[in-house]
Amino acid sequence: MAATTVKHPKGLYFVFSISIAERFGYYGMRALFVLYMINALMMDKDLSALIYGNYTGLVYLTPLIGGYVADKYWGMRRSTFWGTVLMVIGQLLMFFSALYFQYPGPARWLMYLGLGALIFGNGFFKPNVSTFVGQLYEPGDRRLDSAYTIFYMGVNLGAFVAPLICGFLGDTGDPADFKWGFLVAAMVSLLCLILYVLRKDKYLVDPAGNPIGIEAAARKKREATGTTPSVKYTFKEIVLWIVVSGGLFALFMHLFKGDLIGAFIYTAALVVPAFVISDKSLTKIERQRIWVIYIIAFFVIFFWSAFEQAGISLTYFAAEQTNRDILGWTMPTSWFQSFNSVFVILLAPLFAQLWLALGARNREPSSPVKQAIGLLLLSLGYLLIAIGVQGVEPGVKVSIMWLVGLYFIHTMGELCLSPIGLSMVNKLSPVRFASLLMGVWYLSMATANKLAGTLSSLYPEEGKMKHLFGIEIANLFDFFMVFVVMAAVASLILFLLSKKLQKLMHGVR
Repeated sequence: MAATTVKHPKGLYFVFSISIAERFGYYGMRALFVLYMINALMMDKDLSALIYGNYTGLVYLTPLIGGYVADKYWGMRRSTFWGTVLMVIGQLLMFFSALYFQYPGPARWLMYLGLGALIFGNGFFKPNVSTFVGQLYEPGDRRLDSAYTIFYMGVNLGAFVAPLICGFLGDTGDPADFKWGFLVAAMVSLLCLILYVLRKDKYLVDPAGNPIGIEAAARKKREATGTTPSVKYTFKEIVLWIVVSGGLFALFMHLFKGDLIGAFIYTAALVVPAFVISDKSLTKIERQRIWVIYIIAFFVIFFWSAFEQAGISLTYFAAEQTNRDILGWTMPTSWFQSFNSVFVILLAPLFAQLWLALGARNREPSSPVKQAIGLLLLSLGYLLIAIGVQGVEPGVKVSIMWLVGLYFIHTMGELCLSPIGLSMVNKLSPVRFASLLMGVWYLSMATANKLAGTLSSLYPEEGKMKHLFGIEIANLFDFFMVFVVMAAVASLILFLLSKKLQKLMHGVR
């Protein structure tokens, strides 16, 4: 029977702690990354933006690899360890790149090697740590959504503090100082590794006190049942998968004009889920639950492609058409990036208690309904700012409160969708595919990040005509209404599908 106690296991706060440290390293480095490329390595903005976009897209793609290796071979603990080691190496390579920035050739190669280590390190760390949270609880435990909300708060605490500290040390106007920001990110990543090694055996245990994540899920099932958890593919099937993948890759290369990384991400977004769902060992119920993950992941793409405008078009808006003067002091544009994390830290405990309180009264919404609410709140945030800019001429600045209000509403939507999504994937995934399906979930975010860049290109610019499906995007009101309509339609459809999806979840909420 599922536990009803409100108190969470100590393992949750251990995962919370290492997530703070890991996210500090990630966001600390990311806060300096573009500035470093432009001001130290003297790259132009187009090349810097391309490298940055490819990096952030691949960061959400490699959890597929890390999840697969954990499920099939290494187990979650070993995968998490090597993922953390790679991230420490990556951060140190970024430090050495900045240390020798006066030598552009070696510095660039050190940076590329560092990015590669960070991409793969994140791939092994992210899906497995997220999966650890779910395995700390019994199946069906009502505390799980609350637990993932607390976990999510830890992620955002690291995301909030890191840019302030690393930015203070590294973004001084002197290119020689970037190395200090990268070094702090490396040291905190090393702290994450040390904390994980010293405390994992004590805290990573299930409710019965048994260690979790030591064995690969597939191997554990094979030993328990004496059967192979999945059927090997025939030569013809392998050839078919290769041909389909190659065809889709070629199609996306043509559609997106040679965007290699984009074509790879979009191909993976179709092929990998199809590959998992075709596994012959899946039961009917397991397959239906996986379909629920896929359907909701599809709607999540619409959420994140709009939400991630914060780093692109909403930054343009903050710089160009937001009045940032406060009592004679001008707020830096980059500080707006901290608003979301601050609101998550403030609101996450309230949402965690809300889900627990509703669960105790048997009135807690199902996961699909919560995520539909998240999409609706996203739409309302853009509606708010669309009202704020209606009739405003280019160059005229509006009150800072419009943008603050948007971030506040979007954060509430994020808390209804993102931690709930992590919890849902954990609850619906067959144990032997838990980390891999968490990787599929993050793959939807990789797809969304690439789509966000495409949508941001619609941002109005003087002298340029922008169109979407033949409709002219003439001003900021038109631009923001694109996201209002997109998110509202996605929310409505998900609301209408929620009862059907709930049936396919077979008792999981």
